[in-house]
Amino acid sequence: MTGAAMDATELRSALYGLEIFAGLTGEQLDWLVSVSEPRVLGDGEVLFRDGDEATGFHVLLSGGLVVTKVVDGREEVLTRHSTQEGGAAAEEHDGKPSAAHRFTGELPLLTEGSYVATAAASGPATTVVAYPKPVFFEMLTRCHGVAAVLLPVLAWRIKSSEVQARKRATVEALGTLAAGLAHELNNPAAAVARAAQELEPALERLTGTAYAWGAAATGAERSVLDRLAGELDKLPPPGTTDPLAQADAEEEIADWAADAGAEHPGLLGSGAADLGLDPDWLPARLEEVGDTALPAALDHLAALLEARSLAAELRAAGPRISQLVAATRDYANLDRAPEQRFAVTDGLENTLVVLRSKLAGITIVRAYDPDLPDLTGYPGELNQVWTNLVDNAAEAMEGSGVLTLRARAEGVCMVVEITDTGRGIPEEVLPRIFEPFYTTKDVGKGTGLGLHLSYRIVTQRHHGSIAARSRPGETRMVVRLPLAPPVDGASDGG
Repeated sequence: MTGAAMDATELRSALYGLEIFAGLTGEQLDWLVSVSEPRVLGDGEVLFRDGDEATGFHVLLSGGLVVTKVVDGREEVLTRHSTQEGGAAAEEHDGKPSAAHRFTGELPLLTEGSYVATAAASGPATTVVAYPKPVFFEMLTRCHGVAAVLLPVLAWRIKSSEVQARKRATVEALGTLAAGLAHELNNPAAAVARAAQELEPALERLTGTAYAWGAAATGAERSVLDRLAGELDKLPPPGTTDPLAQADAEEEIADWAADAGAEHPGLLGSGAADLGLDPDWLPARLEEVGDTALPAALDHLAALLEARSLAAELRAAGPRISQLVAATRDYANLDRAPEQRFAVTDGLENTLVVLRSKLAGITIVRAYDPDLPDLTGYPGELNQVWTNLVDNAAEAMEGSGVLTLRARAEGVCMVVEITDTGRGIPEEVLPRIFEPFYTTKDVGKGTGLGLHLSYRIVTQRHHGSIAARSRPGETRMVVRLPLAPPVDGASDGG
């Protein structure tokens, strides 16, 4: 409701007592009172909402405001404005300008955007004064002292928001890392658990069939199986096979083993088919084994193939787990100096590993030039850039499409391009995507700082450039990084 209880004299006195208006002349103050729109808010009443079009600049006269933002479904308190924090003479704390707790809403007006958070009253009698957008800009023109107070607050708010976004990005990156690692470790870990569980009975079968084979076979027959085992060791890894043809081979081998009297024909059929063996391969090599010893030979061979298969699964799963751990370590750059020489493609590949679960159903195309030179910089920070760009691309493609990663040396720069076949970025939006707080995502889905932080990391930390080109079905993010480190004394931009 409107603040009818406050007359012009009281409003003039209240405004003059604020740091932002303390330097105004009497004429300027009279004008300000004439264009003021006082409001009294009840406890919890919303002043403006995240995502709404920015319509006004708001000055707090009494009570308090709580500024919140929903991020990934969770409401976070960004800041609290209160008249109890002190007046114009209040000292700064944590670098916060003393005037910062008495006004809000200037940033989206200056950037011609929407409100980037929700502000609600905290307390039963919160009084604010609203200045519509045209009045706010006229205020900056008429009252020069306002800008002198407002600009340091604006700079502090942008910086503190970026700091919060960096922390949030770090937490999100760790969450993504943990989720991706858990997802990727699931298959090899499950393979290890299954193989370990099945190995004990398999070894018992191998021992039992060895005794039976040793008792049934002659010396000449045992040498036949020894030669066969040697041939199996030298077999190349099976290539891509037709699943139907493999199933037919497995069934044919199992039927032959069953007719020969084997107790575990199915085990022999699956083991031989997994190796890509033709149905005639085993019978041709076991012709010298007599009918009496053949069942024992086949059961021992089946047990041997089963044990070897389980061992092969363990051998494959172990390096896979090591690879994932190494990719995670390299992605996070643990135990390394912040600035170092590194291969940019390592960061790209580690990012793909971390985001693999989000990229399911998306075709990955790599176009890395051979013999790419190393860079000097901060690979951990660049990994945040790659994660941001790849994650945005995955969201744009909504689970299907082609993601293309290119890396090449071009003059004195390394050029990295990340291209997706998603919905594209509207032409009118494209020039603004690197602005702080600007986002095309739904309210609560993004902070509007991901691409801005990527821009800062590329341009200020690495003295490079980042640009976007987009049309429906093709969005290309182009990052240029200098091959040589900056000269001594060059600023990193903080």
